Amino acid sequence: MRYAVESWAPEYGSALDDRALEAAQVPVDTDVEVPAAAWAPIAPAAGRPARRVVFVDGVRRIDARVWATTPDGVSRAGIAASYAAGVVSCDGTAQLDVAEVRRAVFSPVPDAQPLATGCGTYTAVLADGEGVEQLVAELQQQMRALERTVAASVGAADLVVVDGPLSRPAVRGAVGYVKTHQRSYLPTELAAVVARLAPAQRTPLFRTLTREPRYAWYARLPGADGHPWAGVVRGETPGDLAPSAAQTLADVATVTWPRFASVSHKDPRAPQNLHPIAELERALRRRLGDPGFLYRALRVAAARATPPASSG
Repeated sequence: MRYAVESWAPEYGSALDDRALEAAQVPVDTDVEVPAAAWAPIAPAAGRPARRVVFVDGVRRIDARVWATTPDGVSRAGIAASYAAGVVSCDGTAQLDVAEVRRAVFSPVPDAQPLATGCGTYTAVLADGEGVEQLVAELQQQMRALERTVAASVGAADLVVVDGPLSRPAVRGAVGYVKTHQRSYLPTELAAVVARLAPAQRTPLFRTLTREPRYAWYARLPGADGHPWAGVVRGETPGDLAPSAAQTLADVATVTWPRFASVSHKDPRAPQNLHPIAELERALRRRLGDPGFLYRALRVAAARATPPASSG
């Protein structure tokens, strides 16, 4: 019997969910690049690492749970949250090009008002419901929209890497970079090809047959050991690209990512948490501000905005 210890620190969960090893849960076309029967690891011999790489990422944080009370006295649950998105470009040196921070109150109240605090104003954003999942889903959408905005503000790059799955509309020419696996995309016999990948190799392309189709592939980074999926990430491109264009992006990304792979003695999510993404996340989280200070500012602002109770 063999054991393998997960390389990620336990407080970050696991890069590999149990469901990722099950039979395919998402319908896919596995014959995009080669027939399924011919699947094998691909070493992109023709692919050259990108010279100028742009990394796009966002962070979010719930600052407080709130209640929004309408004029008719009905109270609805919401959240006050801060979120940010930024861009780091790498062309021999790394540079933080853009960092934008937003704050908002998310609630299902259509005519909710902004909440002005001593730390800035939290704009009002309408959510589909007051459940935590619905509120956080709207927060996530707003953060992804901000990521697209900041990505559009930078100059040309040989490769644009967006941390996480691509959202719609996708950043033009971008590659999604997914470092955790929570579902299975391949039938069991093709998932075995992932386990055979060497560093800087990838699987053939496959295409998801969903409402928003995407081309995708798995690639392995250097510096991981243990279980067969250690150091494996998934790349994504928009499904409306020509297959040849998706293949070119996959090749360039696969040979570029290893250059930025993190190492375990510096990053608890090594090697998947690429150095530029890790540093961008730290820079953005600093810009979100002190959570305790913001919480107190929200309480003061809410108290000032609440009319005194009627005495009669």
